[in-house]
Amino acid sequence: MSADNPLKQWLEAHKIDEVEALVPDMAGVARGKFMPARSFAAQGGMKLPSSVFIQTVTGDYADEKIVGSIDRDLNAVPDLDTLRVVPWAREPSACVIHDCFFPDGSPVEIAPRQLLRRVLGLYAAQGWRPFAAPEVEFYLVKRNTDPDDPLEPPVGRSGRQESVRSPFSMDAIDEFEPLIDEIYDFCDAQELMVDNLVHESGAAQLEINFLHGDPLALSDQVFMFKRIVREVAMRHEIYATFMAKPMETEPGSSMHWHISVTEEGRGANLFSAEDGSETPAFRHFIGGLQRYMPDLHLLCAPYVNSYRRIARYMAAPINLQWAYDNRTVGFRVPEAAPMSRRVENRLAGADANPYLAIAASLAAGYLGLMEKLEPGEPETGNAYKRPLELPRNLDVALARLEDSEAARRVLGNDFVHVYAAIKHMEFERFFEVISPWEREHLLLSV
Repeated sequence: MSADNPLKQWLEAHKIDEVEALVPDMAGVARGKFMPARSFAAQGGMKLPSSVFIQTVTGDYADEKIVGSIDRDLNAVPDLDTLRVVPWAREPSACVIHDCFFPDGSPVEIAPRQLLRRVLGLYAAQGWRPFAAPEVEFYLVKRNTDPDDPLEPPVGRSGRQESVRSPFSMDAIDEFEPLIDEIYDFCDAQELMVDNLVHESGAAQLEINFLHGDPLALSDQVFMFKRIVREVAMRHEIYATFMAKPMETEPGSSMHWHISVTEEGRGANLFSAEDGSETPAFRHFIGGLQRYMPDLHLLCAPYVNSYRRIARYMAAPINLQWAYDNRTVGFRVPEAAPMSRRVENRLAGADANPYLAIAASLAAGYLGLMEKLEPGEPETGNAYKRPLELPRNLDVALARLEDSEAARRVLGNDFVHVYAAIKHMEFERFFEVISPWEREHLLLSV
């Protein structure tokens, strides 16, 4: 066993036969290769075409050349902090997330992991370190092999489908106890920092909460968690979906991020003064969220379906209000001790790429800190009664991102250019589809 090759050492210690070499793409989809463990250990990584970062969720490629006009190879280097066993594999297998570099050694700046690193670097330059804790919702649904058929809740242990909303119901969770137990087992095997699981408002809608930690590490865990949940559901002959709005009459699924910032060295919460009171930085961070999240909303609501979630009285924020312990607002401040003072950004849907969703939140907060932006007054009532302030559809959010000088400054012009090109193409593909609503209401009526 080689003492100077920790990758080889780990693979041999765990008797791994095969490695899933993974790269999260723009949609948060796992791209990569299966490789024999010995070959992977000897190579220490893999090659991938640069076009992996301009592929749309529909499988098309945006007409963008920022990653190279000849689709050259990228060097994908494993981040050994993400090396994990694959508990569902038939043969002893491992997976590891990679970072991508051009042949000259420079990082691929448009890669979602690298984009988040870029934003974290802005904080590090100021002597700050963000922490985050995500909450991710998803639905269990009956197997659906025809896209024209609406989704339905699956049949649970009782032999019946859920027909009413059962938030926090223990009995509703027990309906899927074998599946949930397997999710927890797989999360333990992959060393995910999951805290608790609850039944949410929708029929067969669940939410998992993660412990707080480094935003990049937590994004990796959400990326791996989605794979676990989909795999476990398949094993139980149902589907799991992270669509933002999978069913017309049910609430959408979100990806909330609890965010705090510490000062390097002291380790103190930047949002709390020594006497426990709120600091100006706390308000500036919220001011940045209010000012800049509309420009960055496309990273939190990346698909046409994402905007169906943003509906009044449907457990999703519709505006940019903030408040103390109020779940009707976009930015909630939970009750907490001064050392745990944080802001919960409730805008993102579960369909968002976790790396991009937290990067957007941190970028907006960073701009607020640097520009010393003041937020509006905290909401004291029901924010659903206020006007809708968020982009209402994808093309509006897309225009906001493309026109935002601040977005290009913090995220990089190349990223904004490529991401916008991908979303333009996805929107055009959607626009080609004639919906059942159009056939129902227009076919014989106009």
